[in-house]
This record gives sequence, C-alpha cells and structure tokens, in this order.
Amino acid sequence: MKNKIKTTVMNQIKIRHLLVFVIFTGGLMIFSSCNHDRNHPGWAYMPDMYYSEAYNAYSLNPVFDDSLTMQMPMDGTIPRGQMPYPYPPKSYPDQIKAGVEMINPVEATPENLARGKDQYDIFCMGCHGESGKGDGYLYTSKKFPIKPTSLVEPYVQGKPDGELHYIITYGSLSGLMGPHGYMISREDRWKIISYMRELAK
Repeated sequence: MKNKIKTTVMNQIKIRHLLVFVIFTGGLMIFSSCNHDRNHPGWAYMPDMYYSEAYNAYSLNPVFDDSLTMQMPMDGTIPRGQMPYPYPPKSYPDQIKAGVEMINPVEATPENLARGKDQYDIFCMGCHGESGKGDGYLYTSKKFPIKPTSLVEPYVQGKPDGELHYIITYGSLSGLMGPHGYMISREDRWKIISYMRELAK
C-alpha cells in the first residue's frame, strides 16, 4: 500500500516537473521570438509575399505585355454600385439623345458646387483653365498645341447638361478631349457641370 502511494506521489511530482519544464520552455520560446526592432521583425516565412516589388503608377512594368503598370479596366468592367452608361460611345446622334433624355439630378447647392469645383480643379483645370476659358497650364506651357474649348462661351453653355455629361464620360468626338468616365463618378460629373454653369456667370 505504501509503495503504491509512494509511486503515485512520485508520478505526480514527475508530471509537475514536466509541466513546469514545458511551460518554462514554451515561455522562453515565445519571449525569444519577440523582436521590437521594426526594421528587423524576425523570420519571413513567405518573403515573396512580405517583400513584393511595387511599381510606380507610370513606371515600366515587366509583368504585363504592354509594359504599363497602370492598366485600363477590362472591357465590360462595371464598378460596384454603378449601372452601365446607357448610350454608346463616340456617336453624335447618341450624344444629342443624351442631351435630350438625361436631366441633371444634382441640385446646385453650395456643397455640390464646392465638390464640383474640387473635381474640376483636379480633372479639368489643367486644360480648360481656372476660369474655364481654355487657358489651362497644358496649353499656356505649350505642352498641348491646340487651345482647349472655352467652357464659358455659348457653344458649350448652350448644350444641355446631358450632352455635357456624355462628353465628359466619353471625351469629345474629335478625340482632343479624352474620356473621363472611368476616373470621375457619374454623380461628380453632374456636379462638375453645375460648377461649369456657375463659371459662366
């Protein structure tokens, strides 16, 4: 009986020692793996994912056949939450039709005009100028040889909002103005048009 008790006690002591050893060893491994130096965070088990090579937007890229880093959206791509534009591109009859059928749903509130100005300054001012007269930096610096259309003259101001929206979306039929539909949201295009109306005033 005494031997049985002694054996049980010895086994319990061994188990405790083993438990202490496992806890101590595990704790030692955890603390030794910590490294507070952000420049040397430790082992990288997937270096090709941790340190993937990034390319600048306008740099050459050996990954793609056309060597462009900034790729155009795939044909048929539709951004989440957006409906396809209902008019075919580069068609004068459809441009006129858009002018007849599309009505600007955005009210010319101070907030919407401010947003329209912000978007105009980013996407339009370089060519059309701060006042919309076609005297933007790209023309005055002679980087663009043809004077852009004045947005405040009757030729543009006489067009319906829907037609202007079509032109911003697909670019001009002449090709001198490129498409901006993939860069500017549909709602912001309407706000830019509202701001253009204010410029003319």
